[in-house]
Amino acid sequence: MKAVILASGQGSRMGYRSKPLLKVAGRRIVDRTIILLKPHVDEFVFVVRSDNREIEDYLEKNWKGKVKYRVVKNPVPERGNGYTFLLASEAVGKERFILTMGDHVYSKEFVEKAVKMRGLIGDFRPRYIDVDEATKVRVKDGRVYDIGKKLKDFDCVDTGFFVLDYRAFEAAERVAERKEVVELSDVIRELKPEVSEVSGEFWMDVDTPEELKRAKKLLIRLSVKGRGDGFISRHLNRKISTRISELLVDHLTPDQATLLAFFVGIASALLVFRNLAVAGIVYQLSSVLDGIDGEIARASLRTSKFGEWMDSVLDRYVDFSFLLAVAVRYFSFYQKYGLGEKGMVALVMFALMGCVMVSYSTEKFKASYRKSAYECINVLNCIPGKRDERIFVEMILCLLNLPVLLLAVIAMLGNARVAATIVAVRAWDVR
Repeated sequence: MKAVILASGQGSRMGYRSKPLLKVAGRRIVDRTIILLKPHVDEFVFVVRSDNREIEDYLEKNWKGKVKYRVVKNPVPERGNGYTFLLASEAVGKERFILTMGDHVYSKEFVEKAVKMRGLIGDFRPRYIDVDEATKVRVKDGRVYDIGKKLKDFDCVDTGFFVLDYRAFEAAERVAERKEVVELSDVIRELKPEVSEVSGEFWMDVDTPEELKRAKKLLIRLSVKGRGDGFISRHLNRKISTRISELLVDHLTPDQATLLAFFVGIASALLVFRNLAVAGIVYQLSSVLDGIDGEIARASLRTSKFGEWMDSVLDRYVDFSFLLAVAVRYFSFYQKYGLGEKGMVALVMFALMGCVMVSYSTEKFKASYRKSAYECINVLNCIPGKRDERIFVEMILCLLNLPVLLLAVIAMLGNARVAATIVAVRAWDVR
């Protein structure tokens, strides 16, 4: 199956820039389209303005040899996007194809549903767009009855995503014989394709600077993972990290974001030897920053197994370093609490063990069962002791200048969570 991308538009409200080359949440729109459609199509057909080589040069530099694509030149973009669409007919032929707009941004979830549908993909419950500005669709007997921005009575809105066949080109040709300016809505009105529903998933057309900012903000918000976050992440860290991600997504790669959180975490461990309260605050800051690499990766379509693995490894180094720094700096406090040297060593070891084993137990589950423990066993999302919760507790105890109690609480909290995880996994496994 081929994909036709209409990329002849230059937005007057965007400074007459080629809209497909606009960057949204760390990725140019054209890259997003290619990345999301690549698993489903074997060739891309880009229809571009003949008087502007920006997109053609960008494709040659960044995608030549990586995907199969063809560029069709449009010498008369003023004839409308319906005529632009018609110019792709020879490149597509008779086979079924995907049609989408070069200035539309879609989520992965939207695309994975839409490619399985037929006809016009309509959103019957739009959540992310201004419906007043959208192209509305009236449906009758499962097909397009009427379409247009000014419809008062409508059933859904046009998402700019279609799965069509050669009959769409025949309809465009008939309209072009009657009209000089051919809009895509004219073609759809002539064709009257069936309407398929993909409702509630993210999609937007980016036509103004305000919409560009809104699309970035929404993509970051939607990048927050649904499961695995602890109480502190859900109610505090994510509220801060998503705002930081909005500022950094166009400037940092996910791996750079991971390293930023790592170095801040190591700095917190070093600060233990200067000021325990400041060290605790910086450690909590590293916990907040630990969320931005995943947010940036998911929003910019740059997720990778290596990035996920590296993040997990560096987190263990940070946690181990902070607890070890507290233990070394305050080891002599065992006399104050009557623990004895061996008791203090045991306390430190149990704290380090609990810290490491919480993450190891869930990572080992994924390795053994090939599934996320948090998706399979809902109760694990409710048991306290996740990393974000432990770090927040450590910060509070640092502010209260209670380093030995910090080690004791982390030892109890971490190992208790591991024990609860073993019980929960056993119950799930024998079900």
